[in-house]
Amino acid sequence: MDYTDIRNVKEARDRKRILAALGDIRKGLKAEIPPKTSGNLLLASWNIREFGGRKYGGRIPDAMFCIAECLSRFDLIAVQEVRSDLTALKRIMRYLGPQWDAVYSDVSYADGGNSERLAFLYNKAKVSFSGLAGELVLPMKGATDLMNQIARTPFICGFQAGWAKFNLCTVHIYYGKSVAEDPRRVDEIETLAELLAGKAKDYIDVDRRVVYSPENLVLLGDFNIFARDDATFAALTNNGFVIPDKLQALPGSNVKQDKFYDQIAFYKDMAGIECDNAGVFDFYKYIFRDGTVYNGVMQDGASFNDWRTYQMSDHLIMWCEFDVDQTDVYLKSLAEWDGS
Repeated sequence: MDYTDIRNVKEARDRKRILAALGDIRKGLKAEIPPKTSGNLLLASWNIREFGGRKYGGRIPDAMFCIAECLSRFDLIAVQEVRSDLTALKRIMRYLGPQWDAVYSDVSYADGGNSERLAFLYNKAKVSFSGLAGELVLPMKGATDLMNQIARTPFICGFQAGWAKFNLCTVHIYYGKSVAEDPRRVDEIETLAELLAGKAKDYIDVDRRVVYSPENLVLLGDFNIFARDDATFAALTNNGFVIPDKLQALPGSNVKQDKFYDQIAFYKDMAGIECDNAGVFDFYKYIFRDGTVYNGVMQDGASFNDWRTYQMSDHLIMWCEFDVDQTDVYLKSLAEWDGS
């Protein structure tokens, strides 16, 4: 992390507040997120609310540094709700440092697309970009009475960490009405999951999945799923996507942790890897807890609980840890190899 910009904060009171927030969030991350090792991968998904927007005057330095600090604790992150203005993203990348890179989609101009982008951020010391990058467009037969295309075009990219290859498709599914099963939302998830299941062989060898060089197709992001017994959730599982048990045991990923908006789902199963650990990181346990701290910073008339979601987010961070060191498995296969 590059903290140099803190030196440019003129007011001592502001510097003190920023440093206090950074100290608190670092303690929380250390307590809740597993350490990085040479053999693990820490994968996360985070909808950062209107990232690049200007609601309530935009994000203050405290939030920008804390967002970067959170991101830095993972190896590969799918980020949703990136706006057309990339200034905030580029600033975060500068804070993360030169060992980090990003790949992101163009903005969606579709009705309901909200001029949003989807992005992947990754630590080049642990993760390499395979070169695969594309936006998924539905064939005409995928259209329904409610939808011709998914409003915020899904973004798929390939990465490798250790021995494992991950083809990740990140989404921000249509929300619509504040009900559990908005019909268009169900259609978007159903159609996308069916399309990816049908195309799975383009991304992984579905017939012969090599244990020591695992390939996985992963669908992750903000699905706006209210509950695990909703039709929106069934649209994933009915098309062959499996959510690891450790992820299914988690609380919700919204601020109240009573909705299951964010998901990380694997096509059929996790080949050659296991989900060793998983969690939902609630940064509000550590930062932006007390509105009085931000008197004079927060706009007059703003509700603190609403304002803080435009500083950090209205989504918490969903993450999981995988063992991606398959060296022993590969060496064992060589010992059993007959040379043919």
